[in-house]
Amino acid sequence: MLIHSDLNTDLNDRLYNNMENENLYDKIKDYLGNSPDRFHIMENQIDIEVQMEYFEYSKRLKSQLETEKIINEKDNIFINELDEEYKKELLVKLACIDDVKAFRTIEKYLLNPNENLKNWASLALQESKMLLESKLLDENQVFISTGLGGKNGKLRYFIVILSKGNANLSETQKKIIKNEFDYILKKSDSEIEKLDFSDSLTTIVAIIPISVTLKDLFNAAIDECNQYGNFLKKSFIVTNVKILSMDEIINILKDQNHDD
Repeated sequence: MLIHSDLNTDLNDRLYNNMENENLYDKIKDYLGNSPDRFHIMENQIDIEVQMEYFEYSKRLKSQLETEKIINEKDNIFINELDEEYKKELLVKLACIDDVKAFRTIEKYLLNPNENLKNWASLALQESKMLLESKLLDENQVFISTGLGGKNGKLRYFIVILSKGNANLSETQKKIIKNEFDYILKKSDSEIEKLDFSDSLTTIVAIIPISVTLKDLFNAAIDECNQYGNFLKKSFIVTNVKILSMDEIINILKDQNHDD
């Protein structure tokens, strides 16, 4: 997860299994000085490496901004023949100045962007919007972005649930998992977007409010399932960085002890 503010503070945090009793919402409230209404969640799914590159780029360019020069150059962003690297720099510069014309330029560019710069421009638009809101509201705004993005002020997560003894799940067990996880997540105002089974593994993509403690949520769902045969491990994998491939899941399992 990246937390980016107009105070130039970044936090990169990968959330996997064996999470302690920490509430992400509490951590963000601490970060924001107990003012949680000031955050914005990036909804787009953008590779975390692209995000890190963008914010490093932004941080570096903030010290060398010439507002009038940038505004005079803003329409260059629409010239197809210009180098992509130049456009990357111009997008970041436009995002770093609190001028409505800069915001509108990025917004217009996103209607028909260079394909390679679409995600870059999306990040620029979000940063520009945040900067203008900070100026309008006279308080710092914070931009929370993850590789998996979010929806309606919630974060998207990829979760892997494991069966005990690596036993293949029966059709009945699959039905139990689907029903119980759907029930528990809905109680927490969460939403399952996708649920798949592969032998002993269950993978879930879900939208979850940042105020929900992930460990408590999934422990509760696993406990509900285990009332019908005690067939799931208590440990699980969860990340908001990316959708993990099967090879990546297997490598994580090799590195971790998942015996209950």
